[in-house]
Amino acid sequence: EVQLVESGGGLVQAGGSLRLSCAASGFTFDDYTIGWFRQAPGKEREGVSCIRSSSGSTYYRDSVKGRFTISSDNAKNTVYLQIDSLKPEDTAVYYCAADQRRCGVNFQYGYLEVWGQGTPVTVSS
Repeated sequence: EVQLVESGGGLVQAGGSLRLSCAASGFTFDDYTIGWFRQAPGKEREGVSCIRSSSGSTYYRDSVKGRFTISSDNAKNTVYLQIDSLKPEDTAVYYCAADQRRCGVNFQYGYLEVWGQGTPVTVSS
């Protein structure tokens, strides 16, 4: 079964850190780009970051550069999103998604093959 499972979300104070995990199964990890998305209440979903482990390519949206770090552990078929210096505006449900397209700014647009169920992040001020 093709599957992505996110974990690591929670309630954290502003300025704190979280590490989100996205565990993949059922497909060849190296052939896919894994991306992180978020959807805040009342807002559209937005792409946050992506990584293609086979090439090392990464992408970050401008608003998270310097605070978010994406990485992958190929042995565990898992992608991580380290979030530092959390802000209340980072509050959202965070999803990971996988597709064979390249990692880049356009990864967030169009159809993506696999989605996880999401993990909520709440940042209190």
